[in-house]
Amino acid sequence: MFAFFRKLFGNKNDAPLTDGDPMKKFLIAGLGNIGAQYKNTRHNVGFQILDRLAEEESLSWETVKLGDVTTYKKKGRTFILLKPSTYMNLSGKAVKYWLEKEKIPLQNLLVITDDLNLPFGTLRIKTKGSDGGHNGLHDIQNVLQTTKYNRFRFGISDDFSKGRQVDYVLGEWTEEESAKLGERFKKSREVIESFGLAGINITMNTFNGK
Repeated sequence: MFAFFRKLFGNKNDAPLTDGDPMKKFLIAGLGNIGAQYKNTRHNVGFQILDRLAEEESLSWETVKLGDVTTYKKKGRTFILLKPSTYMNLSGKAVKYWLEKEKIPLQNLLVITDDLNLPFGTLRIKTKGSDGGHNGLHDIQNVLQTTKYNRFRFGISDDFSKGRQVDYVLGEWTEEESAKLGERFKKSREVIESFGLAGINITMNTFNGK
Protein backbone atom coordinates (compact mmCIF):
# COMPACT_ATOMS: atom_id res chain seq x y z
CA MET A 1 0.00 0.00 0.00
CA PHE A 2 2.81 2.41 0.90
CA ALA A 3 4.41 1.71 -2.47
CA PHE A 4 1.12 2.65 -4.12
CA PHE A 5 0.97 6.03 -2.35
CA ARG A 6 4.63 6.75 -3.10
CA LYS A 7 3.93 6.09 -6.74
CA LEU A 8 0.76 8.16 -6.65
CA PHE A 9 2.14 11.24 -4.88
CA GLY A 10 5.81 10.89 -5.71
CA ASN A 11 8.85 11.05 -3.48
CA LYS A 12 10.17 14.49 -2.61
CA ASN A 13 13.74 13.25 -2.84
CA ASP A 14 13.14 12.09 -6.41
CA ALA A 15 11.90 15.49 -7.59
CA PRO A 16 14.36 17.41 -9.81
CA LEU A 17 16.09 20.46 -8.35
CA THR A 18 15.12 22.56 -11.34
CA ASP A 19 12.31 22.63 -13.88
CA GLY A 20 12.46 23.71 -17.50
CA ASP A 21 13.75 22.44 -20.81
CA PRO A 22 16.09 19.46 -20.21
CA MET A 23 18.14 20.50 -23.24
CA LYS A 24 19.08 23.70 -21.40
CA LYS A 25 20.25 21.82 -18.30
CA PHE A 26 23.81 20.61 -17.92
CA LEU A 27 25.38 18.29 -15.36
CA ILE A 28 28.96 19.30 -14.55
CA ALA A 29 30.52 16.51 -12.49
CA GLY A 30 33.86 17.34 -10.90
CA LEU A 31 35.58 14.17 -9.69
CA GLY A 32 37.48 13.83 -6.43
CA ASN A 33 37.61 12.15 -3.04
CA ILE A 34 35.71 13.39 0.00
CA GLY A 35 37.58 14.22 3.19
CA ALA A 36 39.80 17.07 4.37
CA GLN A 37 42.95 15.03 3.70
CA TYR A 38 42.20 15.08 -0.03
CA LYS A 39 41.00 18.67 -0.40
CA ASN A 40 44.14 20.20 -1.90
CA THR A 41 45.47 17.15 -3.74
CA ARG A 42 46.05 16.94 -7.49
CA HIS A 43 43.52 14.12 -7.80
CA ASN A 44 40.81 16.46 -6.49
CA VAL A 45 41.16 19.12 -9.15
CA GLY A 46 37.60 18.38 -10.34
CA PHE A 47 36.26 19.36 -6.92
CA GLN A 48 38.58 22.37 -6.78
CA ILE A 49 37.42 23.80 -10.11
CA LEU A 50 33.77 23.59 -9.04
CA ASP A 51 34.54 24.99 -5.59
CA ARG A 52 36.21 28.02 -7.18
CA LEU A 53 33.23 28.65 -9.47
CA ALA A 54 30.81 28.29 -6.56
CA GLU A 55 32.88 30.67 -4.43
CA GLU A 56 33.00 33.30 -7.17
CA GLU A 57 29.21 33.11 -7.61
CA SER A 58 28.46 32.88 -3.87
CA LEU A 59 26.71 29.55 -4.39
CA SER A 60 25.89 27.26 -1.47
CA TRP A 61 26.55 23.53 -1.64
CA GLU A 62 23.83 21.16 -0.45
CA THR A 63 24.75 17.68 0.73
CA VAL A 64 22.22 15.39 -0.93
CA LYS A 65 22.07 11.84 -2.24
CA LEU A 66 25.44 10.68 -3.56
CA GLY A 67 27.09 14.07 -3.46
CA ASP A 68 27.24 17.79 -2.88
CA VAL A 69 25.22 19.80 -5.40
CA THR A 70 24.64 23.43 -6.27
CA THR A 71 22.95 25.16 -9.22
CA TYR A 72 24.35 27.96 -11.35
CA LYS A 73 22.36 29.80 -14.02
CA LYS A 74 23.66 31.87 -16.91
CA LYS A 75 21.97 33.19 -20.06
CA GLY A 76 19.03 30.81 -19.86
CA ARG A 77 21.17 27.77 -19.13
CA THR A 78 21.17 25.83 -15.86
CA PHE A 79 24.41 24.24 -14.72
CA ILE A 80 24.02 21.61 -12.00
CA LEU A 81 27.40 21.25 -10.32
CA LEU A 82 28.04 17.87 -8.72
CA LYS A 83 30.82 16.68 -6.41
CA PRO A 84 30.16 12.94 -5.91
CA SER A 85 30.46 11.64 -2.35
CA THR A 86 31.07 8.08 -3.52
CA TYR A 87 34.87 8.41 -3.67
CA MET A 88 36.63 8.59 -7.01
CA ASN A 89 36.47 4.91 -7.91
CA LEU A 90 32.65 4.78 -7.66
CA SER A 91 31.83 8.08 -9.39
CA GLY A 92 29.56 6.45 -11.98
CA LYS A 93 26.74 5.79 -9.52
CA ALA A 94 26.42 9.47 -8.63
CA VAL A 95 26.70 10.67 -12.21
CA LYS A 96 24.01 8.26 -13.42
CA TYR A 97 21.68 9.10 -10.54
CA TRP A 98 21.83 12.86 -11.15
CA LEU A 99 21.49 12.53 -14.90
CA GLU A 100 18.30 10.57 -14.39
CA LYS A 101 16.97 12.65 -11.50
CA GLU A 102 17.34 15.90 -13.46
CA LYS A 103 16.35 14.28 -16.78
CA ILE A 104 19.55 15.60 -18.37
CA PRO A 105 20.50 14.07 -21.74
CA LEU A 106 23.89 12.37 -21.88
CA GLN A 107 25.24 14.92 -24.35
CA ASN A 108 24.77 17.59 -21.66
CA LEU A 109 27.12 15.85 -19.23
CA LEU A 110 30.66 17.16 -18.68
CA VAL A 111 33.00 15.23 -16.37
CA ILE A 112 36.02 17.09 -14.97
CA THR A 113 39.05 15.10 -13.92
CA ASP A 114 42.82 15.18 -13.50
CA ASP A 115 45.14 13.76 -16.16
CA LEU A 116 48.68 12.52 -15.60
CA ASN A 117 49.36 12.41 -19.33
CA LEU A 118 49.02 16.16 -19.83
CA PRO A 119 51.49 18.86 -18.74
CA PHE A 120 50.45 20.81 -15.66
CA GLY A 121 47.48 23.10 -16.34
CA THR A 122 46.87 21.91 -19.90
CA LEU A 123 43.18 21.61 -20.76
CA ARG A 124 41.80 18.82 -22.95
CA ILE A 125 38.11 18.40 -23.82
CA LYS A 126 36.86 15.32 -25.67
CA THR A 127 33.49 13.81 -26.54
CA LYS A 128 34.56 10.18 -26.19
CA GLY A 129 37.51 7.90 -25.56
CA SER A 130 39.02 5.41 -23.17
CA ASP A 131 39.35 5.98 -19.44
CA GLY A 132 43.09 6.46 -19.86
CA GLY A 133 43.73 4.45 -16.72
CA HIS A 134 41.66 6.85 -14.59
CA ASN A 135 39.54 4.92 -12.09
CA GLY A 136 36.81 7.55 -11.91
CA LEU A 137 36.32 7.60 -15.67
CA HIS A 138 36.53 3.81 -15.75
CA ASP A 139 33.61 3.52 -13.33
CA ILE A 140 31.54 6.11 -15.19
CA GLN A 141 32.14 4.22 -18.42
CA ASN A 142 31.03 0.96 -16.81
CA VAL A 143 27.91 2.41 -15.19
CA LEU A 144 26.78 4.42 -18.23
CA GLN A 145 27.75 1.55 -20.55
CA THR A 146 29.37 3.91 -23.03
CA THR A 147 32.63 5.72 -23.72
CA LYS A 148 30.74 8.47 -25.54
CA TYR A 149 30.36 11.19 -22.94
CA ASN A 150 32.06 14.57 -22.65
CA ARG A 151 35.12 14.79 -20.44
CA PHE A 152 37.31 17.74 -19.48
CA ARG A 153 40.80 16.71 -18.45
CA PHE A 154 43.04 19.03 -16.43
CA GLY A 155 46.73 18.22 -16.73
CA ILE A 156 48.65 17.49 -13.53
CA SER A 157 51.80 16.18 -15.35
CA ASP A 158 53.70 13.00 -14.49
CA ASP A 159 56.59 14.50 -12.55
CA PHE A 160 57.16 11.56 -10.22
CA SER A 161 59.69 8.77 -9.91
CA LYS A 162 58.95 5.13 -10.65
CA GLY A 163 56.50 3.56 -8.20
CA ARG A 164 55.41 6.92 -6.75
CA GLN A 165 52.29 7.57 -8.86
CA VAL A 166 49.79 7.14 -6.02
CA ASP A 167 51.78 9.43 -3.72
CA TYR A 168 51.98 11.99 -6.51
CA VAL A 169 48.30 12.16 -7.47
CA LEU A 170 47.26 12.12 -3.80
CA GLY A 171 49.90 14.71 -2.99
CA GLU A 172 49.22 18.44 -2.68
CA TRP A 173 50.14 21.05 -5.26
CA THR A 174 53.61 22.54 -5.05
CA GLU A 175 53.99 26.26 -4.31
CA GLU A 176 54.85 26.88 -7.96
CA GLU A 177 51.75 25.01 -9.15
CA SER A 178 49.51 26.71 -6.59
CA ALA A 179 50.63 30.11 -7.85
CA LYS A 180 49.34 29.23 -11.32
CA LEU A 181 46.06 27.59 -10.34
CA GLY A 182 44.06 30.82 -10.10
CA GLU A 183 44.49 31.60 -13.79
CA ARG A 184 43.99 27.93 -14.76
CA PHE A 185 40.76 27.70 -12.74
CA LYS A 186 39.51 30.89 -14.38
CA LYS A 187 40.11 29.31 -17.77
CA SER A 188 38.39 26.13 -16.56
CA ARG A 189 35.30 28.14 -15.66
CA GLU A 190 35.30 29.50 -19.21
CA VAL A 191 35.35 25.91 -20.49
CA ILE A 192 32.30 25.01 -18.39
CA GLU A 193 30.31 28.04 -19.48
CA SER A 194 31.29 27.62 -23.14
CA PHE A 195 30.14 24.00 -23.00
CA GLY A 196 26.63 25.09 -21.99
CA LEU A 197 26.38 28.26 -24.05
CA ALA A 198 28.33 27.50 -27.24
CA GLY A 199 28.38 23.70 -27.40
CA ILE A 200 31.03 21.03 -27.13
CA ASN A 201 32.57 21.46 -30.61
CA ILE A 202 33.24 25.18 -30.26
CA THR A 203 34.51 24.55 -26.74
CA MET A 204 37.01 21.95 -27.95
CA ASN A 205 38.23 24.19 -30.76
CA THR A 206 38.59 27.16 -28.42
CA PHE A 207 40.22 25.61 -25.37
CA ASN A 208 42.00 22.37 -26.24
CA GLY A 209 45.69 22.64 -25.47
CA LYS A 210 45.28 26.06 -23.85
